[in-house]
Amino acid sequence: MFAPLRVPQQHQHPPPNALIPRLRDAIHVLDTRMAALSTQRRDLESRLEKAVRSQSPVLRIPSELLSEIFLIGVLEDVDDESSGAVMLPTLMLVCRYWLQVALATPSLWSQICVSPLHSLEHARRKLARSSSCPLDISINFGPRTEYASSGGVMEQVVRSMDIFSPAIWRIKSFRISVPNRSQAHAILLRCQQDAPLLEVLSIRIFHALQDDTHSAPPVPLFNGHTSRLRSCSFTSFNFGWDIRLVSRLRVLKLGGYFNAHTPSATTLLGILRECPQLEELVLRNLSDVECAPCLSTEDFDFPTLPKVVQLPRLKRVVFYCAGFALTRQLMAQFSFPNLESLELSYLENVTSILQMVYTQALTRLPLRRLRIESCLFNEQKLLMLLRRISLVELELVDVEDASSGLLRGLSSSQPWICPKLESLTLDGCTSLDWDSLRTFVESRLPANSRAYPQQRAITSASEAAAEHAAARARTAANPPPRNALFLGPLRLRSIDVTRCSQISKEMVQWLRMYVANVKCERAKGVWGEPMS
Repeated sequence: MFAPLRVPQQHQHPPPNALIPRLRDAIHVLDTRMAALSTQRRDLESRLEKAVRSQSPVLRIPSELLSEIFLIGVLEDVDDESSGAVMLPTLMLVCRYWLQVALATPSLWSQICVSPLHSLEHARRKLARSSSCPLDISINFGPRTEYASSGGVMEQVVRSMDIFSPAIWRIKSFRISVPNRSQAHAILLRCQQDAPLLEVLSIRIFHALQDDTHSAPPVPLFNGHTSRLRSCSFTSFNFGWDIRLVSRLRVLKLGGYFNAHTPSATTLLGILRECPQLEELVLRNLSDVECAPCLSTEDFDFPTLPKVVQLPRLKRVVFYCAGFALTRQLMAQFSFPNLESLELSYLENVTSILQMVYTQALTRLPLRRLRIESCLFNEQKLLMLLRRISLVELELVDVEDASSGLLRGLSSSQPWICPKLESLTLDGCTSLDWDSLRTFVESRLPANSRAYPQQRAITSASEAAAEHAAARARTAANPPPRNALFLGPLRLRSIDVTRCSQISKEMVQWLRMYVANVKCERAKGVWGEPMS
């Protein structure tokens, strides 16, 4: 008999409901392992990055040296208030080490400004971080008309002085720019403590003419103790002309005084007498002194003081719309044997003033820069003065008396006038002709680089470029000897013919061949330069 046939049983799979959790658990385990490996990788990458950075010389700079570098980078431009405000936060974001060095350097936080763009909280934070180092304080609200009558500005300046008052003893420079006098007085009323470190004081009032309040200024400022004060700049601020405040100065700038607030010549000379070390004097926008109605300013006989004010260190003098009579009286009463820069602007006829400068030049006068703007003068008197001094810069702006005879006199070699002249400005001088200007430029050229020996006129820009190339080739073929004795004048380096309508495009191209820097204007851009 045969045995019964056995049918093999099929493999039984687990039900689907039991398999899904097992697969999910396996995926979760793999994700956990991958996350752990990723974390380990990031940790290794961070350690590698730190190891590489530690080899950089920048990060191995000692903190003291890095602090000095920060000071140079942040405080280099002391006149730009926004430079430090942008640079310092950027340095602090580089790394933690730089942040710690910046916070540990009090001098980085010594420049504090309060303005519509700089909050009081920011000023308070910088004051706390500055420790006990000298401070540079600036309160600047600008000339905008909405600030003049705004009570918010008064509140801001009062609150700012509540912050700065305890630190007045360490203020090195203090600059105030506010719309009206009441705001300036509110600030100065809180400046009654001693200021032994104060060196620079600047007070500027923008809308003094529209200000109806004439309250008395809070004098003496800083309790009269400003032993280190060396620079004062006052615009429309009446400080009672307190001699104690402005004595022993090296820089004095006054401007914006009109009518009854204008100081007399005697007052100014009294101030100058107390400043024998004065190096810079600037007078801007002052009302003129009263002259006799039947006499002109040329014939008016000014009263003379018994003793001339001696200013042996005075180097720069600026008279800008300061009144001809006042300027003439001041120039006649003080001595300036070391004057290097003189600016005369909007003073009517300055011939007599130039004569005073000439008298000083008969003994000693190292004048290097002379600027005359919107004034009348005698051309021969100016040439007489130029023969006695050795100018480097001569600036004539909107001068009607600057005729071609002046340039012809400068071109004369019997003897050379101003042989060291390097910069000439003829801005708005339309009475000069081209031939005299070309002769003057050619007279300042070396013998082997004269432009046009036959006085040939230029007809096109391409011809000017060809002449320029030929002149360069002649110079390269016959270079001057290195040890040759210099007998002629220096070559002109800069010339400004802005607003000179008689100077054409071709003439400007000719000037560019022999003068390194030629400044001019046209409808758009500058002659010889691409338009933006």
